Amino acid sequence: MSGTDTPHQGWRPAFRGWRARRPFLGGLLLTLGGGWILLTEKASLDVIIHVGMQGVVGYLLPAIMVLCGLLTLFSPSQRLFYSILGMLCSLGSWVTSNLGGFFVGLLLGAVGSCMIFGWLPDQEPRVSRRKRRKAARAAAQGFGDGAGEPA
Repeated sequence: MSGTDTPHQGWRPAFRGWRARRPFLGGLLLTLGGGWILLTEKASLDVIIHVGMQGVVGYLLPAIMVLCGLLTLFSPSQRLFYSILGMLCSLGSWVTSNLGGFFVGLLLGAVGSCMIFGWLPDQEPRVSRRKRRKAARAAAQGFGDGAGEPA
């Protein structure tokens, strides 16, 4: 068996690896916020076109939110632009879309946009306080045994 032949490990490890390389939760929240706002809009298309641009924008902003959330998931290199645009659309939905989907969609979109904006792709995992203390004790014990003293 060569080194390239590995057993099939399933979809879960592959999904975890894919999810770790992008702001997954932020993109998901932004998409869900836009979807929630779209679901709270109950007017038919004839009414929207008759009302004018105000009615069209009520559907356009949450659609852009959904699009920004999905683009963040599938193209994380442009996440800053998508997060700013998603935040502006979330805040704009306050006026155009039933108070931002009765506050739920607005909050989901705003929190998701903030999470996308704050995500850092190449950051090392944080070390817990317990592990830092353990490492400090080990270093102090090694130093106290005379390992660092000159001869």
